Amino acid sequence: VQLVESGGGLVQPGGSLRLSCAASGFTFSSYVMSWYRQAPGKERELVAVISSAGGSTTYADSVKGRFTISRDNAKNTVYLQMNSLKPEDTAVYYCTRYNSRYWGQGTQVTVSS
Repeated sequence: VQLVESGGGLVQPGGSLRLSCAASGFTFSSYVMSWYRQAPGKERELVAVISSAGGSTTYADSVKGRFTISRDNAKNTVYLQMNSLKPEDTAVYYCTRYNSRYWGQGTQVTVSS
């Protein structure tokens, strides 16, 4: 199993970023996928979850209405569209196969002016 995130970077408050996670080594379309994040000195937070077919999503209250999780099962990729970013969104974002030990290496998102 391999999960590779991309798309992080530095963005100003109010800006947008789209994270991608390319999955391999398992039947992607059969699994629930998720994004977590961890900020320095804080506990890891579950940000969003998407069902295997993509028809059901769940979000943390802190990102609801601003972030959108989606997936393309033909491309074995899960996405996290992040809009109206705030400094408190600054963290390392991880793609995971939900409720498993499989995590990506993480991608840094920094929201700062």
